[in-house]
Amino acid sequence: MKAHTASLINALILIALSLWGYFSSETPSMTALIPTAIGVVLLALNNGVKKENKVIAHIAVLLTLLALIGLVKPLFGALERGDTMAVLRVAIMLFFTAIAMISFIRSFIEARKKREGQV
Repeated sequence: MKAHTASLINALILIALSLWGYFSSETPSMTALIPTAIGVVLLALNNGVKKENKVIAHIAVLLTLLALIGLVKPLFGALERGDTMAVLRVAIMLFFTAIAMISFIRSFIEARKKREGQV
């Protein structure tokens, strides 16, 4: 899967599932909207990632990594509470964020190989 496609899917998943979690909670926390904010920024950066802009791609990778790391604690919190739906939502967000991260790494490796092959 191309990096821009994986990033787009990840952004949409982050936005949709974190909004679902926020609005379905009896005691919503503003921190539940952090993945939404990251998803919106990733969505805004997606065109630059598609055009293979290095700076934009690296910013998107950094945000994706922050999302990946940042979703671990909510997963453990949901597990401790025994909240099955929250576990499912966060696990899905983690899965798609990991897929996006892997896609970015693969695209960077491909770009490096192309660049070294042309020299």
